[in-house]
Amino acid sequence: MTRRIALLVMLGSVFVSSMSFGQGTRAGDEIKILPVRNNVYMLFSSAGNATVQIGEDGVTIVDTLTSSLANPLLAAVRTLSSKPIRLIITTSFTADHIGGNAVLAKAGRKMDGSAGASIRAYEGVLRRMSVAKGDNALPVDFWPTDVYTANQWDTFANGESILLLHEPAAHTDGDSIVFFRRSDVISTGDLFSPDRYPRVDLEKGGSINGLVAALNQILKLTVPELNQEGGTMIIPGHGHLCDEADVAEYRDMVTIVRDRVQDRVKNGMSLEQVKAARLSRDYDPVYGTPQYTGEMFVEAVYRSLTKPGTGR
Repeated sequence: MTRRIALLVMLGSVFVSSMSFGQGTRAGDEIKILPVRNNVYMLFSSAGNATVQIGEDGVTIVDTLTSSLANPLLAAVRTLSSKPIRLIITTSFTADHIGGNAVLAKAGRKMDGSAGASIRAYEGVLRRMSVAKGDNALPVDFWPTDVYTANQWDTFANGESILLLHEPAAHTDGDSIVFFRRSDVISTGDLFSPDRYPRVDLEKGGSINGLVAALNQILKLTVPELNQEGGTMIIPGHGHLCDEADVAEYRDMVTIVRDRVQDRVKNGMSLEQVKAARLSRDYDPVYGTPQYTGEMFVEAVYRSLTKPGTGR
């Protein structure tokens, strides 16, 4: 992370004085606000990051974190704007991106004056949520109310264009990148988190090659200010505010680990042999966590590359 961005993070944290919002929340259920550029803000917590755009038209929110943070997130948004919440954009169907959908949507109002904010996502998100059963099932008020089916969906709010770009078969099969074009800010969801290995959910349509393609797409959209730093700001699914250099470094790591595994696959090595080779060992101190280790990432890469239909 660049010094300038690190300073912004520090100033943003001081600005909100580590405020917590809402009642009945657990210790650590805290939202901090970081101004990013123009009228776009990063709201960060231990559960992940949300993006908020404000203006005369109302409030746009990208990702609503977990259910336990729904009310704190709403209260944090209200410190930024008293305007109605108009649009909620969901970058994927994972629990830490949709947990506040019902609460935030209920507090909103559509542009035509009708009750409830619109929830927009790629159609695969609605498909996955609508068929979920048992412990994974969610009430209808969490589901997207508007979906897009092409590779891109555009809207205009608060003086700028907002682009939703679908990234097929990446983290899952329902991922979207959100690009606030005038502000030059990109919200990536779980396609990019600079402090951990990416999760590739094969059961939900994800793939390692799709993830690399998504990271390259983010880099195509970014423009650095000087020496590959600054310029376009990146709000990741988890972790600190980033720029192009951070994404490029992460893309390189993912690509190198993929290529290492691919080489062993071509040589006929089994999963156990690949895991024993410790192909991520030089990256583990940076990206490995107890919840998701380098070995787990390597296994996901191997299974993605050897999955039928991937062109092994």
